[in-house]
Amino acid sequence: MGRVNDKVILVTGAARGMGAAHARLLVSEGARVVVTDVLDADGETLASELGNAAIYVHQDVSEPKSWATAIGAAVSTFGALHGLVNNAGIASMAPIEQLSLYQWNRTLAVNLTGVFLGIQAALPAIRRAGGGSIVNVSSIEGLRGSPGLHAYVASKFGVRGVTKSAALECAASGVRVNSIHPGLVTTAMSENLDPALFPIPLGRAANPLEVSQAVAFLLSDASSYMTGTEIVLDGGLTIGVPHKCAALENMFS
Repeated sequence: MGRVNDKVILVTGAARGMGAAHARLLVSEGARVVVTDVLDADGETLASELGNAAIYVHQDVSEPKSWATAIGAAVSTFGALHGLVNNAGIASMAPIEQLSLYQWNRTLAVNLTGVFLGIQAALPAIRRAGGGSIVNVSSIEGLRGSPGLHAYVASKFGVRGVTKSAALECAASGVRVNSIHPGLVTTAMSENLDPALFPIPLGRAANPLEVSQAVAFLLSDASSYMTGTEIVLDGGLTIGVPHKCAALENMFS
């Protein structure tokens, strides 16, 4: 308990799913949280549940003015900003020959441009607070390809890259920037996916709270010597080459 006591943290895409799990854990660990999303009813319900430690702000992360509003609300309500979780994301699945330019542009606008705008908008406030931490939510699709998820993959590789370049620039002013790379997580976005279809060594999807624990760690002072790094939370999915060979399976059974 208390890993992020008295820290003010903005979490995007936090009305439900992983973002909501992040917000709940951060409040339980002592933070005051700005919940942002485009899903107003869900966001307001979550902020009400979290009480005086949270507020909800409507935010489209692809719009600079929306970022100014969200950062301003954090500072005016809680007095400072110490951390940012760039969690908002969308996905479009289609063969590359059928993926529309609109789908491509919108996915990159939310997943990648939104992260860029967030870093850009939050840095002055975090620096004024004496430094802090930015956590960018990438994916295992930011580490390897995935058929049908071309725009999503491109955006998440981009998040991985801008995390490292921003970390280099921000280190001198006491702002750390890291990325997390979840695999299959049990949320509304993945409810139609059967974990058995994936060769996950641990044999299951992650609970959102398991991802949130890494977010809280990176926002806390316990990770004070970590910047520009990536934490993979995938149950071992990316650690090896999957085999369907019966001989190999028998060897280890």
